[in-house]
Amino acid sequence: MTLSIERRTLLRAGALGLAGLGLSSLLPAWARSGSAGLAPAGTALSGEDIHLRIGASHFTVGGRTGHAVTVNGVLPAPLIRLREGQIVRLHVRNDLADEDTSIHWHGLILPFHMDGVPGISFPGIAPGATFTYEFPVRQNGTYWYHSHSGLQEQQGHYGPLVIDPAEPDPVACDREHVIVLSDWTYLHPHRIVEKVKQQGGYFNRQRQTVLGLLAGGDPEERMTPMERLAWGRMRMDPTDIADVTGSLYTYLINGHGPGENWTGLFTPGERVRLRIINASAMTIFNVRIPGLPMTVVQADGQNVKPVETDEFQISVAETYDVIVTPAEAKAYTLVAESIDRSGLGRATLAPRPGMEAPVPPLRPRPTLSMRDMGMGGMEEHGGEHGGSHGGGHAMRDTSRLPETVKAGVGVDMVSPMPVDRTADRPLGLENAPHRVLTYHHLSPLVPFPDRRPPARRIDIHLTGNMERFMWSFDGQKLNEGLEPIRLARGERVRVRLINNSMMNHPIHLHGHFFEVVTGMPGGNPVKHTVNVMPGGIASFDLTADAPGDWAFHCHLLYHMHAGMMNVVKIRPLDDAAAPPPPQNHQGHGEDHGGGDHGGHHAHHGGGEP
Repeated sequence: MTLSIERRTLLRAGALGLAGLGLSSLLPAWARSGSAGLAPAGTALSGEDIHLRIGASHFTVGGRTGHAVTVNGVLPAPLIRLREGQIVRLHVRNDLADEDTSIHWHGLILPFHMDGVPGISFPGIAPGATFTYEFPVRQNGTYWYHSHSGLQEQQGHYGPLVIDPAEPDPVACDREHVIVLSDWTYLHPHRIVEKVKQQGGYFNRQRQTVLGLLAGGDPEERMTPMERLAWGRMRMDPTDIADVTGSLYTYLINGHGPGENWTGLFTPGERVRLRIINASAMTIFNVRIPGLPMTVVQADGQNVKPVETDEFQISVAETYDVIVTPAEAKAYTLVAESIDRSGLGRATLAPRPGMEAPVPPLRPRPTLSMRDMGMGGMEEHGGEHGGSHGGGHAMRDTSRLPETVKAGVGVDMVSPMPVDRTADRPLGLENAPHRVLTYHHLSPLVPFPDRRPPARRIDIHLTGNMERFMWSFDGQKLNEGLEPIRLARGERVRVRLINNSMMNHPIHLHGHFFEVVTGMPGGNPVKHTVNVMPGGIASFDLTADAPGDWAFHCHLLYHMHAGMMNVVKIRPLDDAAAPPPPQNHQGHGEDHGGGDHGGHHAHHGGGEP
């Protein structure tokens, strides 16, 4: 990694030394290196009328230039700063020559026809056209916005959105920085899709070898010959952790590559708020600041009881706000390491520009375990697992699936005994010697107002064929027979996400917040996106309080593109036709217990409730 950083630095010195001012002009003010924080005026777009233009630009990183889809000509897009309680009109013009575009306001509570999903909530924005999004701002916190058209999100169409509270902010700080994490590639997104369709592990350059398995490798990664044969029989690779890796991606922090060292300034002793947004297309990051503890104060825009940690995993589309208090006048490195450890993003917090701290080398890449195959429950109960006990066959036994799942060619794996993994440390951090955040550490600062237990349960299986890169819900893709999820307005339901695959899936529901069921005494964390670990289960309790049609999908861009998406239909649309449910958009909830409240399994093909 040191050599890579040095090479990038040399490229930057050579290529950007002549055009450094040009690069700086392509970055919004808040994202430029040496940022003093967001207090100065002019760093954000604000007010009642905001104008945005979607167009094509050239973007340079690491001395190389490529095509990008940008907002107002910058990447990341401009920071939008609103205030809770205001009305906002966002006028979006499409300056792209030959493709539609859109903006989805990720995590915002708004009328469904302002949600920005072509084909579900509006038609999209044609070339040369302008669409005005208008809605009341009903919440506060850290959010972001991005395209929901084609694969433009991968090409740079994303940016941060911060909403200041109407009342005094319970999170006190002296300075704040927005930290946008993303993954950049010069390969066109459609070419990426072609390559992973041809070979599921096309970008995996970290496969195990016989020598690596038996000697010289990390002790935690070694397998017995029988265990390796078991993986072989299942046609699965224990290093297949990320579909697109650092072999292709450059990992960006505020539009800067690792060698370009984005720097945010502080004065020793200040409480510095970092608003961290994972705006990547496909990369889950493990975030840490060596030598500087982080206190998590917000998750997905919702305030949580402060919890101190040394590292956390941020899945695609999640946001975390943390407070750091650097006491010394020295530099600290912020590390965002990809989940498969094939690369990292790097930034610096420092009292003055030009300072650097050591960049830690990439840690040994992790490997999947039997627990990641959904066999953790079998191990705990002494059941069969591994090759000598038929584990390969168990993973492909579609008879274990309920009738609601279409077990066709798109389903090549079935977790024999998935378990709730919301308390598990993330992959590769299971044995880390320091503190690591899990969902069970998150408790709402304010209790969730809807205290009703769910009236029924909906089971949704996360299914796929990794080799053919087919992804789906319940074995079916959107627009290919998958029935929408139908809810009555005001209904309280428990949604249980059952991951039958060996990949993480960050699942996002538009237009709502939900309570991730943890069973912890402090209450359930309130989120708009939940990461479901391989072979795991994650449940959330939802109050269907927003009538309309809402997108529901995996936020790994190519998984959604491949079919892992559905529509949640909430009826009736006429608010007067049903009593208003409790308003939960900024509140938080408490645990309702671990039971299934009757265990009703909803079939998605039902009629309108």
